[in-house]
Amino acid sequence: MSLRLYLWIMSLGTFFCWVAWFFVIIKLAPEEAGFMGLMFFYMSLFLAIVGTFSVLGFLFRLLRLKNDQLVFRHVRHTFRQSILIGVFLISLLMLKANEAITWWIVTLLLLLLFLIEAILSTRRKFNNVDYV
Repeated sequence: MSLRLYLWIMSLGTFFCWVAWFFVIIKLAPEEAGFMGLMFFYMSLFLAIVGTFSVLGFLFRLLRLKNDQLVFRHVRHTFRQSILIGVFLISLLMLKANEAITWWIVTLLLLLLFLIEAILSTRRKFNNVDYV
Protein backbone atom coordinates (compact mmCIF):
# COMPACT_ATOMS: atom_id res chain seq x y z
CA MET A 1 0.00 0.00 0.00
CA SER A 2 1.36 3.37 -0.94
CA LEU A 3 1.59 6.22 1.53
CA ARG A 4 -0.87 8.33 -0.44
CA LEU A 5 -3.44 5.51 -0.46
CA TYR A 6 -2.96 5.01 3.29
CA LEU A 7 -3.61 8.71 3.95
CA TRP A 8 -6.73 8.72 1.75
CA ILE A 9 -8.16 5.59 3.38
CA MET A 10 -7.36 6.84 6.88
CA SER A 11 -8.88 10.26 6.14
CA LEU A 12 -12.03 8.74 4.65
CA GLY A 13 -12.39 6.32 7.56
CA THR A 14 -11.90 9.17 10.03
CA PHE A 15 -14.58 11.20 8.30
CA PHE A 16 -17.04 8.29 8.54
CA CYS A 17 -16.18 7.81 12.23
CA TRP A 18 -16.93 11.47 12.93
CA VAL A 19 -20.22 11.13 11.03
CA ALA A 20 -21.06 8.00 13.04
CA TRP A 21 -20.25 9.77 16.31
CA PHE A 22 -22.39 12.73 15.31
CA PHE A 23 -25.22 10.33 14.42
CA VAL A 24 -24.91 8.67 17.83
CA ILE A 25 -25.02 12.08 19.53
CA ILE A 26 -28.11 13.16 17.61
CA LYS A 27 -30.13 9.92 17.61
CA LEU A 28 -29.41 8.23 20.93
CA ALA A 29 -30.43 9.47 24.35
CA PRO A 30 -27.88 8.43 27.00
CA GLU A 31 -30.57 7.37 29.48
CA GLU A 32 -32.33 5.10 26.98
CA ALA A 33 -29.35 3.80 25.02
CA GLY A 34 -27.96 1.49 27.66
CA PHE A 35 -24.66 -0.33 27.29
CA MET A 36 -24.74 -0.65 23.49
CA GLY A 37 -25.43 3.05 23.00
CA LEU A 38 -22.54 4.01 25.26
CA MET A 39 -20.30 1.49 23.51
CA PHE A 40 -21.17 3.01 20.09
CA PHE A 41 -20.55 6.49 21.49
CA TYR A 42 -17.13 5.69 22.95
CA MET A 43 -15.96 3.46 20.07
CA SER A 44 -16.93 5.89 17.31
CA LEU A 45 -15.33 8.76 19.22
CA PHE A 46 -12.19 6.72 19.90
CA LEU A 47 -11.80 5.72 16.25
CA ALA A 48 -12.44 9.31 15.12
CA ILE A 49 -9.83 10.64 17.55
CA VAL A 50 -7.28 8.00 16.51
CA GLY A 51 -7.81 8.71 12.83
CA THR A 52 -7.68 12.47 13.26
CA PHE A 53 -4.52 12.51 15.36
CA SER A 54 -2.90 9.89 13.16
CA VAL A 55 -3.39 11.85 9.95
CA LEU A 56 -2.64 15.25 11.48
CA GLY A 57 0.36 13.92 13.40
CA PHE A 58 1.78 12.32 10.28
CA LEU A 59 1.29 15.50 8.25
CA PHE A 60 2.98 17.50 11.02
CA ARG A 61 5.94 15.09 10.99
CA LEU A 62 6.05 15.26 7.20
CA LEU A 63 6.30 19.06 7.28
CA ARG A 64 8.87 18.98 10.08
CA LEU A 65 11.08 16.31 8.50
CA LYS A 66 11.16 17.48 4.89
CA ASN A 67 14.43 15.80 3.95
CA ASP A 68 13.67 12.36 5.39
CA GLN A 69 13.78 9.73 2.64
CA LEU A 70 11.96 7.06 4.68
CA VAL A 71 8.83 8.99 5.59
CA PHE A 72 6.65 5.88 5.80
CA ARG A 73 8.47 4.83 8.98
CA HIS A 74 6.76 7.67 10.82
CA VAL A 75 3.31 6.20 10.17
CA ARG A 76 3.74 3.57 12.89
CA HIS A 77 4.87 6.12 15.46
CA THR A 78 2.05 8.56 14.79
CA PHE A 79 -0.52 5.76 14.80
CA ARG A 80 0.74 4.45 18.15
CA GLN A 81 0.74 7.94 19.64
CA SER A 82 -2.75 8.64 18.35
CA ILE A 83 -3.98 5.44 20.00
CA LEU A 84 -2.47 6.59 23.30
CA ILE A 85 -4.09 10.02 22.93
CA GLY A 86 -7.41 8.35 22.17
CA VAL A 87 -7.11 6.07 25.20
CA PHE A 88 -6.31 9.09 27.37
CA LEU A 89 -9.26 11.18 26.14
CA ILE A 90 -11.78 8.33 26.32
CA SER A 91 -10.52 7.44 29.79
CA LEU A 92 -11.05 11.04 30.87
CA LEU A 93 -14.59 10.97 29.50
CA MET A 94 -15.37 7.69 31.27
CA LEU A 95 -13.94 9.00 34.53
CA LYS A 96 -15.97 12.19 34.17
CA ALA A 97 -19.14 10.20 33.45
CA ASN A 98 -18.62 8.19 36.64
CA GLU A 99 -17.67 11.33 38.60
CA ALA A 100 -14.34 9.77 39.51
CA ILE A 101 -12.01 12.28 37.91
CA THR A 102 -9.43 13.90 40.17
CA TRP A 103 -6.14 15.60 39.45
CA TRP A 104 -4.06 12.73 40.83
CA ILE A 105 -5.91 10.10 38.77
CA VAL A 106 -5.32 12.17 35.62
CA THR A 107 -1.65 12.54 36.59
CA LEU A 108 -1.29 8.79 37.15
CA LEU A 109 -2.98 8.08 33.82
CA LEU A 110 -0.66 10.50 32.04
CA LEU A 111 2.40 8.95 33.69
CA LEU A 112 1.23 5.47 32.73
CA LEU A 113 0.73 6.47 29.09
CA PHE A 114 4.10 8.27 28.98
CA LEU A 115 5.72 5.14 30.41
CA ILE A 116 4.04 2.96 27.79
CA GLU A 117 5.16 5.32 25.02
CA ALA A 118 8.71 5.40 26.38
CA ILE A 119 8.88 1.61 26.53
CA LEU A 120 7.44 1.16 23.05
CA SER A 121 9.55 3.87 21.44
CA THR A 122 12.84 2.62 22.90
CA ARG A 123 12.21 -1.06 22.25
CA ARG A 124 14.91 -2.39 19.98
CA LYS A 125 15.78 -5.82 18.76
CA PHE A 126 19.33 -6.78 19.52
CA ASN A 127 21.18 -9.74 18.18
CA ASN A 128 22.42 -11.78 21.15
CA VAL A 129 25.12 -13.45 19.09
CA ASP A 130 27.36 -10.41 19.63
CA TYR A 131 27.25 -10.85 23.41
CA VAL A 132 27.90 -14.58 23.64
